Amino acid sequence: MTSRIESTLATLKAKGRKALIPYITGGDPHPSHTVGLMHALVEGGADIIELGVPFSDPMADGPVIQLACERALIHHTSLWMCCDLVAEFRKTDSTTPVVLMGYLNPIETRGLEAVCVRAKASGVDGLLIVDLAVEEAPDFAPKVRAHGLDLIFLLAPTSSDARIEAIAREASGYLYYVSLKGVTGSAMLDIDSVRAKLDQIRRHTVLPLAVGFGIRDAESAAKVGAISDGVIVGSALVSQIEKHQHEPAVLPALLKQQLAEMRAALDALA
Repeated sequence: MTSRIESTLATLKAKGRKALIPYITGGDPHPSHTVGLMHALVEGGADIIELGVPFSDPMADGPVIQLACERALIHHTSLWMCCDLVAEFRKTDSTTPVVLMGYLNPIETRGLEAVCVRAKASGVDGLLIVDLAVEEAPDFAPKVRAHGLDLIFLLAPTSSDARIEAIAREASGYLYYVSLKGVTGSAMLDIDSVRAKLDQIRRHTVLPLAVGFGIRDAESAAKVGAISDGVIVGSALVSQIEKHQHEPAVLPALLKQQLAEMRAALDALA
C-alpha cells in the first residue's frame, strides 16, 4: 500500500514541483499552539510536516532547536502528547503527511511496538530518528513498516558509498540529506558540494532526496530546490517562534508568510 508520504512526493514529481518540508518542535511555545501552527504551515505551502518530539539532549540540534525543546519540555510535552497533537491536526487535515522527528530514547522507553501503534492511530506517517544507527535498522525498520509507517534516515556529507547503500536499503518515504557538517542552524551552504553529494546518493537509491540544514529564506530554498527533490526548513521557523513566544497569536500568520515566500521560490523553478 502506498504511504501518504510516497503518494505526496510522487504527485509533486509528476507535476514538476519540489517538496517543501517545514519543521517545528511539538509543544513550542506551548502545546495549545502547535496544531494551529501546523495548519498555518500547510496554508503557507507545506507538503509534509516534520514535528519534533522534544528531548532533553538533542545532540544533532543547534541552540535554536535546543531552546525550543526546553520551552516545550517546561510544558511536559511528551512523545504521547505529540501523537495527540497529530490526532487533533487530523480532525481537519487528512492529506498532509506528518513525520515525527526525534531521538531514540523516548521510543525505547515506551517500546517500539507501542510507539508504532500509537503513532499510526494518531495519523502519523513516518518516523525520523536522528540517532538510530543503520546497524540497528534491520531489526527496527521492518517493525516500523509493518505498521504502515515510513522510516526516514539522515545522510551526511561524510557518508560513504557503503553507508549510503546500507541506509538506502532500510529507508522509505524520502532521504534527508544534511547539507552541512554541524548542527541545525549552521550557516555557509555550499551548493556545489550539495549537488555533488546528491549525485553520489542517487547512484544508490530512487528515493526522493530532501535537503535540510542551511535553508534560511526563499533564495536558499530555491538554490537547494533546483538540485533536490525537496527542501527542509527548521531553524528559520523555530527562530520566529522563539522571537514571538510571548505573543503567540501572531505566529500563525508569520510562519505562513515565511513559508509562502519559500513556496513561491520553489514553484518558480517548475
